[in-house]
Amino acid sequence: MTDFRFSYNIFGLESQDVFAETCRRAERYGYDTVFAADHLGTASPFPALVAAAQATERLKVGTLVLNAPFWNPALLAREIATTDVLTGGRLEVGLGAGHMKWEFDEAGIAWQPFGARAERLQETIDELGRLFAADGYDQQKAMREHFGIPVLRPVQRVGFGGYGPPLLVGGTGDRILKIAAETADIIGIAGAFQVKGQPPGTLRIGTAAEASERVRYTREHAGARADQVEWHALTQLVVETADRRAGAEKILAMRGPMMTVDELLETPFVFIGSVEQMAEQVLRNRERYGFTYYTVHGPYLDAFAPVIARVRELAN
Repeated sequence: MTDFRFSYNIFGLESQDVFAETCRRAERYGYDTVFAADHLGTASPFPALVAAAQATERLKVGTLVLNAPFWNPALLAREIATTDVLTGGRLEVGLGAGHMKWEFDEAGIAWQPFGARAERLQETIDELGRLFAADGYDQQKAMREHFGIPVLRPVQRVGFGGYGPPLLVGGTGDRILKIAAETADIIGIAGAFQVKGQPPGTLRIGTAAEASERVRYTREHAGARADQVEWHALTQLVVETADRRAGAEKILAMRGPMMTVDELLETPFVFIGSVEQMAEQVLRNRERYGFTYYTVHGPYLDAFAPVIARVRELAN
């Protein structure tokens, strides 16, 4: 059985000192990875990841997830290789198709239908693998030989056909999860589902039934790979309380009736209860869905830390 891993998402960037101390605190808590998202108004992913690695000793760093349509594959390959080198091979590359239309509009990037964005994701993965496998650019060969300059390539030889860092592909739609099943080292179930009939990026938390169905669908397409990859879940809420039901009722009163109280308490994308109850839920989720890799959003970094310690005690 795969060991548990835990991570958190960078939410805010206050100062260099605060950022570095937050990374070190996460490392002391037992987190395994710090992830940077790829949204306008938040930290630029790759500089933040290099800074996080420099501030810590063992913490892995990653993207959760890059919006493939934002990136030219050749330029992205350069970013990935540089970051993997500068972090000493601690990078994990998460890729997705993008879902916030307003970000595309603000960046002046054409918004395309979901199928086209999914195709762009597949093309990006394929091209990154090709670029990582290549022996540099022929146009630079003479200069490299003259000055003894090494080819810029990732340190790790894990993902992208064995030529780059581990690849995480995350989402909830059929096309994205099929791509994840066929290519990813880490398969991410996002936990946030598009609300039908609403503008792109209008999201709700997925139910336990939806999580089960999404895992089933992806495992079918993964075939023999299904038991060789890590299964990742993006946690949407962490609420420590002595009364789980009252906590769930309060959340629904604040956020609206997206699901019933029982459904909120059952979903694997939300943790409500005591540290013991949340730790036991992590173990149950592994048995039901196979999730062994969790990410919590930055604001829940401290609240979830005791759960990490307790999960590892129970798992051992």
